[in-house]
Amino acid sequence: MKLADSNVIRFHLQVLYGISVRRSERKKEMPFNRGSKTFGVPLENLARRYIPEFGLVPCFLVEACSFLLDHAGTVGLFRKPGSLPRIRTLRSKLNRGDGCLSSALPYDVATLIKQFCRELPESLFPSELHVALLKAQAMSSLQDRTAALQLLSCLLPAREASCLHYLFDFLSKVSQRCTENLMTSSNLATVFAPCLLPPPNKTEMTEGRLKLRVLVIQTFIENPRLFGVIPKTVKDGVEFLVNFHFLKDVCFKKRNGKRNSFKAIRSVKTIPWIQGRPKARLPEENQPSLSEDKPKLRRSNGLESFPNILLFRTFMTSAGLKQLCWMVLIWLRKSQTRRHKKK
Repeated sequence: MKLADSNVIRFHLQVLYGISVRRSERKKEMPFNRGSKTFGVPLENLARRYIPEFGLVPCFLVEACSFLLDHAGTVGLFRKPGSLPRIRTLRSKLNRGDGCLSSALPYDVATLIKQFCRELPESLFPSELHVALLKAQAMSSLQDRTAALQLLSCLLPAREASCLHYLFDFLSKVSQRCTENLMTSSNLATVFAPCLLPPPNKTEMTEGRLKLRVLVIQTFIENPRLFGVIPKTVKDGVEFLVNFHFLKDVCFKKRNGKRNSFKAIRSVKTIPWIQGRPKARLPEENQPSLSEDKPKLRRSNGLESFPNILLFRTFMTSAGLKQLCWMVLIWLRKSQTRRHKKK
């Protein structure tokens, strides 16, 4: 995801839910060295297969999940461990590049999937998102909780997002057969939370914090189709901003060879809140208009309603940020009030 796209997501998380996401430090790219080894290597070094709905997914994960779907009714799948000697043999064969899953037992393959996720050099959920995920899960409103987790899933790097989306979709299908395998979404989340959201230290291993981690995984297992999709409330708020004609008219005008500013539109009656505020530097006239080249965000639904990234950059670097935040919040509250009255 581009930096500008992630800024839009972070902006909405901060304004609507009060969740700030710590930016990750750019790490040096590891030298690309694709080999046959499967366990304990970075995602970029693994052989991957393109799945249209999910993107590039590690071949091992695709083969293992496809195999287990045929045995999804196995009682205690993922809860009961496999045989250690058999698992060691399977790991050796997989690290050599041999195909051996078709003749394996379901419990052994399920254990291999857990080991694969747990032994990755970096967790599939980046560490900088952990605090934000727990804060989102702790929100009292179910609607806000789900929407905030949706937005956070959009901040995941492409490799991790494709892998997680595929895994959650698979676990959702397993949980749908809980009458046979006795593995509900809660049971599966309890098993996979240490693999996907491992506590970084002992202070995070309290009962309450561990429960929140399990609930985050459970939410994604129960709603795999929402993974990476922009919530409707956010799209409504953005549509409101796009329909503000004065923003479209002001952003790219020039007067006497100078860049226009918010001060130049003080006479507009519909925006009294902007009077007396410092000038904000706006893009020049030769930039594309707000109606052209609308940015698209990865794996998101209905993003054609998102405004131009340049508009958000203008507000996020000017004194008008607070006013914009309040404008969005007030409009969302009014729209929710109208919906309740209609009901």
